Amino acid sequence: MKWLQSTTAEWKGWSRNIRLFFLSNMLYQFGTGLFSVLYNLYIHELGYPDAMSGTVVSMQALATAICFIPIGLFGDRTSRKRLLVIGALFSGIVLAGRSLFESESSLVAMALMTGIFATVFQVLAIPFLADNVDKADRLRIFSIYSAFVLAAQVAGSLSGGVISDVLQDAGVSELISFKIVLLAGSFATIMAFVPLQAMRETKRASRADKAAISAAAASVEAAPQPVLASKEFRFLAAFGAVELLIGIGSGLVIPYLNLYFTNRFETSLSGMSFLLALGQVMTIFSMLIGPSLASRVGQVKAIVIFQTLSLPFLLITGFTNMLLVASISFLFRQALMNAANPLLSATLMNRVSARNQSLANSVMQTAFMLGWATMGPVQSGIISTHGYYWGYAITFSVTGVLYVTASLLFYLLFREKKQQPS
Repeated sequence: MKWLQSTTAEWKGWSRNIRLFFLSNMLYQFGTGLFSVLYNLYIHELGYPDAMSGTVVSMQALATAICFIPIGLFGDRTSRKRLLVIGALFSGIVLAGRSLFESESSLVAMALMTGIFATVFQVLAIPFLADNVDKADRLRIFSIYSAFVLAAQVAGSLSGGVISDVLQDAGVSELISFKIVLLAGSFATIMAFVPLQAMRETKRASRADKAAISAAAASVEAAPQPVLASKEFRFLAAFGAVELLIGIGSGLVIPYLNLYFTNRFETSLSGMSFLLALGQVMTIFSMLIGPSLASRVGQVKAIVIFQTLSLPFLLITGFTNMLLVASISFLFRQALMNAANPLLSATLMNRVSARNQSLANSVMQTAFMLGWATMGPVQSGIISTHGYYWGYAITFSVTGVLYVTASLLFYLLFREKKQQPS
């Protein structure tokens, strides 16, 4: 309640752009949450094998990965507002197409188009926020933004399963109930463009003058530009390598959690959507703890602590045959692993120059999505070969190994240097 009161007070002091952007993102995330919670099940209901879900996830992730850097570069050189409007509007239109078309070619084609337009929000959201707030306020705003985004996803995910079950209880077929929910998600996503259209263009030049270069780059602030560019390039390459490992691990597990609960435990749609939504709620609370932990131990150590603590719960989820144990361990894994996300964003934004923030964010997202793009066929192949128990046990275990490696590498590369006494 104390956090809610302080956030409400802060809301009144935020700029018009920030408030409109938060409203737009809540509509966008609610719509995509409503859509994504049922889409894998919709594909299965159309009669396609599990491998088709892997193909669709991979194609969408591949399109996203390919577009990240071009959109990041474009976003650094043109109107971010205009790109965000286009991304929201066409994301919703494409999702509507995915709700109606049923052929294999249309499912793959629409997945590719979704990946392209979804890239805009994924790449430009954090740089847009960084462009509209002072550097000292970024970590706080990023944490609140992440909490708002997850709250909207919670509402969408929970609503999707519940509405579908209610429609089926009323006599609507499972396939039609899926279509209705997917179309509702599409409409909410389309409506996200309305607040974006009402935003004002940001004068980035004045912001860039105020934005300091990162703490890591501060020592070379006065150095010639090529040295700074080289340092930023090395930083982004290392950051991207860590994100690639996390993306590969995540791509084996996260897109298929709805199938995991329905396949291994035969969970109802409402139960499955409630669990996924509750996982997001847990993440919201853990994200709010993140800035406090970071202020005590530093951002890098806080990120590593969160990621490391999530690993035992990941393995428990993969190996248990008890729904209650799987549910509890899933909730803790979800909360702890995702709690590091706003800290990662703040670390990235604070260590690159203002003019390269969209590019930096796109490099991070590209590396992560390349992992997702390559793991779809691998995941479906493992499940098909080893079944619903050992298949998921193997994928969760491989993900655990990759997360441990990524956390160790992140700490070794980016740990804060201790200040030497003068």
